[in-house]
Amino acid sequence: MPLTKIPAVFMRGGTSKGLFFHERDLPSAGAQRDALFCAAMGTPDPFGRQLDGMGGALSSLSKIAIVAPSSREDCDVDYTFGQVAVFEPVVEYGANCGNLSSAVGPFAVEEGLVPVQGDEARVRIYNTNTDKIIHARFALESGLPALAGDFVMPGIATAGAPVALDFIEPAGAATGHLLPTGNRIEALTLDDGRALPVSLVDAAMPMVFVPASALGLQGTEMPAAIEADRGLMATLASLRAAAARIMGIAEPGEPVPQAIPKIALVSAPSDYTSHSGEALSAEDMTVVVRVLSMGNAHQAVPLTTALCVAVASRIPGTVVAECAEQREGDIAIAHPGGILRVDADVQVDGDAVVVRRATVYRTARRLFEGRVCYTLPR
Repeated sequence: MPLTKIPAVFMRGGTSKGLFFHERDLPSAGAQRDALFCAAMGTPDPFGRQLDGMGGALSSLSKIAIVAPSSREDCDVDYTFGQVAVFEPVVEYGANCGNLSSAVGPFAVEEGLVPVQGDEARVRIYNTNTDKIIHARFALESGLPALAGDFVMPGIATAGAPVALDFIEPAGAATGHLLPTGNRIEALTLDDGRALPVSLVDAAMPMVFVPASALGLQGTEMPAAIEADRGLMATLASLRAAAARIMGIAEPGEPVPQAIPKIALVSAPSDYTSHSGEALSAEDMTVVVRVLSMGNAHQAVPLTTALCVAVASRIPGTVVAECAEQREGDIAIAHPGGILRVDADVQVDGDAVVVRRATVYRTARRLFEGRVCYTLPR
């Protein structure tokens, strides 16, 4: 097949990287578009490395963003996220990526999709995956997104200028309900007959939260140790599949999407050392999480997952709230790479729970621009 080229921008958003496309440059949504994305990323790759494409062999490094001017009066741009699998020729659109979302506003400004003036931009983003709105706020220098700053993100070696992301009314992003089953805690029975307590929460990302202690874990284990325990990984996969069907994400007998729901081990604050060697203190944490994404233990915490963790920590009776150290101010989520702070505006009145907003800060920047080259399979 001949080499094909298409305009693209490679960007980092938070702890993710992906290819950004103008929708105008792409074929219509469907098999042809998905084949393009897979080829550009180097998927499928039975060796799991994506060496023949732009992917980085991890779910966080195999992502697509499609951006276009919005037809909505309350938004500036429409943004569709695509999660490209590594081993299989699959692109999933069932959820958003919060980390990559932090690069959408800067991309829109740099590409001239949103006019700006002054020292700060506010880009109103409509995420088509979740039917939700995100407001991105960031500083400007000479009409372009500022890069220099002193904001440090765990997992990113350099400081930068922060991008504030306000997720407006994020509840029910995939299922239509904050608590898809109506309950704050469930007992899910696995294939081997074990019943485990979980909380099923959908805010920005549908999540399955399980106490680490219910699986005989401390909760501070590093990703490599979690992945090395094949029995544990099989249990978590079974638990996730059972939860997906109860949440209405997958029908009985149908395959469960790889990207959603995500599953997280939750535990109370505890001293431990991050994978970079930083000593983390329990006094600085609200809750500890370990997240699985696309079948792998995540090195940090996906941003949409962090938003859901923060919201769940504000709902009494959930697994997260029971493990969390309740304090005023931001929710400090401890993960393998450090601590991420999230602000969540959650109003609880008896059984009624309203999530008005969740806010997180990221950094983002353009890595290269030009044309991505790919060949489609015969």
